[in-house]
Amino acid sequence: MNVHQILFSILFAILGFFSILYGIQVWIIASGSRFYLFWILLGLACFLLVLGFPLHLWTKIPKIYRRIFLILLGLGVFILAIFEILVISAFSQKEEQHLDYLIVLGAQVRKSGPSQVLRYRLDKAKAYLDKNPETICIVSGGQGHKEPFPEADGMYQYLVQCGIDPSRIIKEDQSKTTIENIQFSKKFIPDGASVGLVSNNFHMFRALQIAKKYGLPQASGISADSTPYYLLNNMIREFFGEVKFLTQLLSESWHS
Repeated sequence: MNVHQILFSILFAILGFFSILYGIQVWIIASGSRFYLFWILLGLACFLLVLGFPLHLWTKIPKIYRRIFLILLGLGVFILAIFEILVISAFSQKEEQHLDYLIVLGAQVRKSGPSQVLRYRLDKAKAYLDKNPETICIVSGGQGHKEPFPEADGMYQYLVQCGIDPSRIIKEDQSKTTIENIQFSKKFIPDGASVGLVSNNFHMFRALQIAKKYGLPQASGISADSTPYYLLNNMIREFFGEVKFLTQLLSESWHS
């Protein structure tokens, strides 16, 4: 192995170690998603690349395939970087005051109550509702895998315990996806009403895309914070969520 290969191996060994460690930490917090597997698989791929040099695996692959792989890898990294810039651009939203309705998008709930991600959303909604006493709040989320009750129920209880008048809260407890959050919540909103979407900063870009596509083009964003340590995981997960969303749009266009 030459010097460049040694440095490359050290770099990817470190990256692989921290990827697996990060994936284990994401798994431990029980986020309700299996995306922790992405980090573990990424770490294993890094270790495979490291082993490739002493075993001469890389040189056994035809040169044309190596070039195609590198081109696709570079293109993927470029697209990912552009998307993450767009996500970051949606972190800070100008909050419109005196909205008629607020939709709080659901996230995981446990027996003990809303997850940390969801509490950030609910605390943001609570602060907004305190400033705007005429605004009606729709808490949107059904019962997901391994959840003890619908997300809307946990969100309703949390806001009531925080002092929000129950008469100001509407429960939408059937949705399982962000698209359904929008579609099902829209049924409670009169035509022409002003609407705000409450979600975490990393989710806001895609949430507004979905709202505009599925019947709430007037929706404005109200961005809540998120746990900084797990922000990287959430932002990379959003990239795959965006790919899924765009694929669905293409499928709908193809069949229309």
